[in-house]
Amino acid sequence: MNTNVQLRKNLSLVLLIVLGTTCFHAHAEATFKNSELNTTNILFGSCSHQDKDMPILKAILKEPRDAFIFLGDNIYGDTEDMQELSNKYAKLGTNPLFKELRDTTPVYAIWDDHDYGENDAGKHYPKKEESKAIMLEFWDVPKSSARWQREDGIYGSYVVGEGEQAIRIIMPDLRYNRDDLEGVGHLGYLTSRKPKDMGPYSYSPGSMLGEKQWRWLETELQQQESIKIIASSLQVLSDFTGWESWSNFSDKQRLFDVIKQHRVSGVIIISGDTHWGEISKQSNAVEYPLFDITSSGLTEEWKQVSPNKHRLFGSIAEVNYGFIHVNWDTDPQIHVGLKDIDGNVVMETSFTLDNISVPES
Repeated sequence: MNTNVQLRKNLSLVLLIVLGTTCFHAHAEATFKNSELNTTNILFGSCSHQDKDMPILKAILKEPRDAFIFLGDNIYGDTEDMQELSNKYAKLGTNPLFKELRDTTPVYAIWDDHDYGENDAGKHYPKKEESKAIMLEFWDVPKSSARWQREDGIYGSYVVGEGEQAIRIIMPDLRYNRDDLEGVGHLGYLTSRKPKDMGPYSYSPGSMLGEKQWRWLETELQQQESIKIIASSLQVLSDFTGWESWSNFSDKQRLFDVIKQHRVSGVIIISGDTHWGEISKQSNAVEYPLFDITSSGLTEEWKQVSPNKHRLFGSIAEVNYGFIHVNWDTDPQIHVGLKDIDGNVVMETSFTLDNISVPES
């Protein structure tokens, strides 16, 4: 091992002991850099049931990591009883592997429906304000954070790294403002959707984000970082499945339009929810290929995988977690994919930052 690298690691260990490991998650919107020089490693996953052991965290804890992102369904609350919801968060918090991850890694979280409080819930969930406070408290989001102050959800952003090696993590809230879903009805689902491993919902002209959050997202996408990760609790690029996704609303096309309008380079999407993992690629949505790496779940599995014409390598219907590795040397090399319970790569792809940038005029 290079002597300078070893010295840096030794110094990091001393600082960790002196400062206390809780600093990593107590100041959630700070900037962190934990990997070796010129490399940034971001891991992510979703769908972790608090009543299950989550052994996949053993593999995650062996990885170099500058951040871990929980993409939603981080517990299965499904209740309007806020004490019950708090108790379920508390149970997740006692998991020793989860505790070790939080004590050694910057951890960021957005919610999906089950930790929001109700399956497939949107803006009419009656306990959303109380649920918001419980969620932000559990994830140690500082009271000074804008995520506490907003009246329309828990959306927020974080920066990993510094200077030219900074990555912006953009976390929209797809629950607090989401309009009602439309569907094909029970008979339509049983006869036309279920045989195709598809869900009961139809396209709706409504929105998941709401106008105020859309203005925030548009501003976030124009920030200076060369790589911007949209950390979405629902799939963005997947073909229409009839389950919840960006394809159900006009938000999907609006996202593409915003990226094109402002000539935003370096966008990578990560997503959860599905209980299976896959990588989607869409080449014609914006001026460069968009990738959506779906990691689900950390404990949950679903074998009836829906069709998706944008899927690159098939799917994994066992527990999995996602990774983004960025090597900043020369034209930054970006390596993304999914790993299984033992940390083995099950699908992956690589590209340069130039490959996901708007071509020069």
